[in-house]
Amino acid sequence: MSSHVKLWRDRVGTADYDTQFKEVRLQLAEQLRIFDGQVEQKTQMLQDLFDYLRRRGEIEGEYARSLDKLCDRFSSRTRKKEPSHQSVVNCWQVLLSQTRQESKDHSFLSDSYSNTLPQQLSHCADHAQRLAKRSREICTQLQDGLLKVTTELQTTLKTYYQYYTEFLSAEGKLKEAVRLEEKQKQSASKKMERQIEKRQSKVQEIQLKCTKARNDYLLNLAAANACMNKYYLHDLSTLVDCCDLGYHHSISKVFHLYLASRQWAQQNLSTGMQQLDTTVSELNQNQDRDTLMQANISAFCLPLRFQYQPYEGDQVVEVSAKCEMLGELVTRFQQLKSRLSSVTMEVEESGKLLQSAQSSMLESIVEDTFGSAPDFPSSPSSPEGDVSVSKTYLLKRRASLPDTESLYFMKVRDHLCNSSLISKLEAKHDLLKVAIQKAESVDSNHSRTRSKRSVRHKKSYPGNQISQKLFNGDLLSYIQASGQLIPAVVESCIRFINLNGLHHEGLFRVPGSQMVVNQLKDAFMKGDDPLADEGSDMDSVAGVLKLYFRSLMKPLFPEESYEQLMECGQIDDETKKITQLKNIISSYPASLIIVMRYLFAFLYHVSQYSDENMMQPYNLAVCFGPSLVRGPNNGDAAELQRINSLVKSIIIQHESIFPSQNELPGPVYEKCMTMEEEDCEAVAEEGDGESEQSQIKEAKDELQGVALFDYTGRSSAELSFKHGDRFILHSKASSDWWRGELNGTKGLIPTKYISVPSMDGGQDQKGKETLKSSCGRQQTEEEQKADQSARLRVTSDKAGVVPSNVTSGKVSLQIPTGQYAQAGNSPGALRKTLACPSNETIHWRWRERRGILNSSG
Repeated sequence: MSSHVKLWRDRVGTADYDTQFKEVRLQLAEQLRIFDGQVEQKTQMLQDLFDYLRRRGEIEGEYARSLDKLCDRFSSRTRKKEPSHQSVVNCWQVLLSQTRQESKDHSFLSDSYSNTLPQQLSHCADHAQRLAKRSREICTQLQDGLLKVTTELQTTLKTYYQYYTEFLSAEGKLKEAVRLEEKQKQSASKKMERQIEKRQSKVQEIQLKCTKARNDYLLNLAAANACMNKYYLHDLSTLVDCCDLGYHHSISKVFHLYLASRQWAQQNLSTGMQQLDTTVSELNQNQDRDTLMQANISAFCLPLRFQYQPYEGDQVVEVSAKCEMLGELVTRFQQLKSRLSSVTMEVEESGKLLQSAQSSMLESIVEDTFGSAPDFPSSPSSPEGDVSVSKTYLLKRRASLPDTESLYFMKVRDHLCNSSLISKLEAKHDLLKVAIQKAESVDSNHSRTRSKRSVRHKKSYPGNQISQKLFNGDLLSYIQASGQLIPAVVESCIRFINLNGLHHEGLFRVPGSQMVVNQLKDAFMKGDDPLADEGSDMDSVAGVLKLYFRSLMKPLFPEESYEQLMECGQIDDETKKITQLKNIISSYPASLIIVMRYLFAFLYHVSQYSDENMMQPYNLAVCFGPSLVRGPNNGDAAELQRINSLVKSIIIQHESIFPSQNELPGPVYEKCMTMEEEDCEAVAEEGDGESEQSQIKEAKDELQGVALFDYTGRSSAELSFKHGDRFILHSKASSDWWRGELNGTKGLIPTKYISVPSMDGGQDQKGKETLKSSCGRQQTEEEQKADQSARLRVTSDKAGVVPSNVTSGKVSLQIPTGQYAQAGNSPGALRKTLACPSNETIHWRWRERRGILNSSG
């Protein structure tokens, strides 16, 4: 019942966002409709004026009666339209009222009305339609950016809710374990102690994921609000200006020419013409833009600000930079600051270039439309005039107009997109700055003493014992020989980049040091994990990952399917393309599909940080495409372009193309990773460590397992077995696989299909005695540090967190105090109830035996 309640609450939590997103989408669609309506209104306006002038030239000889008919015709058409207060419409209305007074025929006026002015209006209409089309394209692009931001916001919200749900579940299990321990306090069960410690570690690991997911959600929330503000308060008015560029000026020139022709022909209408001149001088593009937006206020008004919607009970409402998060956020803050500075400089430069391009564009439109305007004769008897601008010059100017126009709209697009990016980056920058300042002030007021240095043991893979080569080898053969569903180099590099490099600008594009790349490669080939510490160069690590796939004897995508893949890349229908790709990839071996699924999920995650690392899906496809997909013509530029486009599509649509974990069991990429649980606290003497190592080895040699379900091996490296079969387990191949033996046959055994009774029954008497002696040796040391620990707890309580002595990898989590973590249930308080003062030390020694005690809790 509780799970249904939680699901209902999750839906309610996101319902407001769904409604908001739907309203925003409707608003954006309404904006495009209004822009289209403006184009139609301009076209109709110019067409009406065009018809008017042509008709005026034909009926100029009919004098007053014919002119009155003409005015009645267009006046009735104007009355049918919705009333508008735009300056251009006002000019048109004044023109109609003045036309009623005109009655004199003249051959020059007839020729001017029938030829010159309609030709200029035709040019004006062409410019208006073209500019409106390009403005609409930019508007569509900006709207797509807004929808992308809202999609990212919704995705991070779901991720945050998911991890917070897992955190509450793990914390509930921890409380249940504490309650059971209180009941069994007299029996002093070591199994319960291990269960509590394991669940504490699980709570802290999930909380880290939850904190990271919440931070991403808050950052994307700020970015979405900033983009909305920028688009509605600045971009829309700029786009309306772009759409109307030259339109008002052209209309103004038409009317000025009309006035000039009338003034020399009819002096008796000078008063009326002066009134029309005043109206034309009041043409104001800014005023018409404001009038348009005010008349359609529902479409152009700024929508409601997105409000933060935390998971029920979560009291954190800001970006957290506590403890281990501080270093990551400081790095991200510095990268954001650098990126923001460079983009700001680009926007300043583009703003200057935009002004220059706008002036050139306006000048070109004016000269193209009105360059052939005739000079009026000094008397009615000589109507012919000379052309003021040479035809050669006009032809050159008209030929260069498309280039000028393209340059102008390119500058408009770049300026608006970069300024929107600045708004997004500034929002994240400001939030990170506040969080870092708060964290640094807390650290300066509460100095902390590190009790011991943690020692990182590098993970070692049995590289020298595998017959297949890691680099320059065959991927399928290596997987079968090593039992690693994800090769060690791929898993290690991706984890390192996930933890340290998602915000690294130029990731995979900037080459690393060749010497460092070679050193890392040699270490992986020896079976070591050189990325166990955080001292490696990010670009070199990215280079090793690219080098691995580039050096494979056979590409990740089999060469036999190259032609089919290229044919899929040519399909325009995205749905059909995804279906075809899914069919092709499903024919590959399962081991290859698992590696592909892992790699492309990681690449898509990297592309989600493209605002900071500059690596959009296509950029990643350029870096990986030629290595993953190889054909006979890979050197051809056009062929590479098709390969990159195909890989880009797979990156974007990876979730639809590759089977889920339920469809194909195996490792999957997680966005919120943690380091391997191989860090331990160096708290015992060297001799004790060696003694316990021998005990661990001895316990491992005696480990046995029982099959819980039937299983059929999918390759020669995997064992097939029936329910109830018993195994001899030798070692852990990965978190999902054991290396073991069944009836004399060795192979891989899936962890989820077996139970390990010896892991549930505890350790032998010898191990217990060793642990008791360890307690006695370290009791004095613990008593000496009791005062210091008390001071640290007081400091932590003041800071609003309870310190955790459990570290997983290089991550040290903190459990927030409040509704879900009372002081009496904190890891520190739980440890105080243990019988031996040095149980923290014992905990970490048993954590070293994770391969033996993995299923004890």
